[in-house]
Amino acid sequence: MTIYAPVMVRGDGPLYKELADAIERDVAAGNLRPGERLPTHRDLADALGLNVSTVTRAYREAGKRGLVSGTVGRGTFVSSDAATSTSLVSFEPCVPGMIELGLVSPLDHLDPDVADGFRRIARRRDPSSLLRYSDPRGQAEHRKAGALWAERFGVGADPSDVVVCAGSQHALTCVLSGLFRPGDRLAVDALTYPGMKTLAAMLGIRLVPVPMDDRGMIPDGLDAACRRDDIRGVYLMPGVHNPTTVTLPEGRREEIARLADRHDFLIIEDDAYDLTDPGRIEPVGNRAPHRRVYIAGMSKSLAAGLRVAFVVAPTPLIKPLAQAVLNTIWMAPPLNVELTAMWINDGTADRVVEAKRAEAARRYMLACDLLDGLRFRGKASGFYLWCELPEPWTGNALERACAARGVNVFGAEKFVVGESPAPRAVRISLTGTESQEQLRQGLLVLRDTLAGTP
Repeated sequence: MTIYAPVMVRGDGPLYKELADAIERDVAAGNLRPGERLPTHRDLADALGLNVSTVTRAYREAGKRGLVSGTVGRGTFVSSDAATSTSLVSFEPCVPGMIELGLVSPLDHLDPDVADGFRRIARRRDPSSLLRYSDPRGQAEHRKAGALWAERFGVGADPSDVVVCAGSQHALTCVLSGLFRPGDRLAVDALTYPGMKTLAAMLGIRLVPVPMDDRGMIPDGLDAACRRDDIRGVYLMPGVHNPTTVTLPEGRREEIARLADRHDFLIIEDDAYDLTDPGRIEPVGNRAPHRRVYIAGMSKSLAAGLRVAFVVAPTPLIKPLAQAVLNTIWMAPPLNVELTAMWINDGTADRVVEAKRAEAARRYMLACDLLDGLRFRGKASGFYLWCELPEPWTGNALERACAARGVNVFGAEKFVVGESPAPRAVRISLTGTESQEQLRQGLLVLRDTLAGTP
């Protein structure tokens, strides 16, 4: 346990917020390091002359800020990503000349011809009808196209069990806000999608990290989490895990589905990159369809700017999901969804997926060539790699060193949940650059940087 007594700046605000501010300052200054255990509520209260309830509220406030995380029976720890920005997108202007190996883009130059698509819509129906208010669940023909798209992921669904959302991030927002309440606990991989981390923090959902290995989430770890906490759901990326690229094997999918029935929780599957890896295994939720919430997104497959995703869920969950759509944007833009549905129905979406797989495969081979000698994993037609780093490099250190040389990568610290230790690793996007030549330049910089020391 850390011997820790923060210096509080007394003002007119509540004491618990002043204590949380002190913790935040000490994390920023490096006085508190990721993974360190903080004093118990009682010990810190005695050291500072405060009520235990004040410390409890301060730790809770620090948790909301992503600074600390608590585990029943183990204590309170500084979050492993407390000193790391978990945002995948900078709100600052792009640095000229920066080579993007961090953000995973969907190879935009291979997107369908939107002008031709709009001309076809104009010939087929009255476009003005797509500019009016409509059913928050989505128009009937759009939900039918959504059910058809879900089949690409191995999910059989009736159109009545589909809700149309404005992209996968909006779908996750509707799932968490419509099916969960602040304070509910959601089990996730110890390394997970940063967008889930920031969204859960915004909505007050507590993420519970579950240990994982080179085959994905460990079912025994999920079982232990359910016995320790009241887990209301599990969030999975079982096809191509983000960031590790691991595919959850058949046996573990069976075990997780059985645990969902045993402990009564929902199975949320967000396989954004699943279509980049042909030969997929049946989704986890197919083994427990009454608990399944499957997000079939279009951004990584077809076009990110359309902002369309389809959520498949059992009938009792459709109404709260539709209410969440209504509460956030009323409805996914029908014009965008009409374009998406047309491309699904006429086979354009499938052809685009194949073209993007082929381009990603070429980039993967280039990376294998240039990074020979490094330990990394990825899919042969995947959009990113997970690269293990030699000591003494850490993900954060390489991220900073590469940025200084004009290359953006994402360290493992962006993906870690709670006090789970961050591995020495980075995620390397293969699709963030416009050209293979830019990718080559970025990978050479990364390789040369690793040849030095932090």
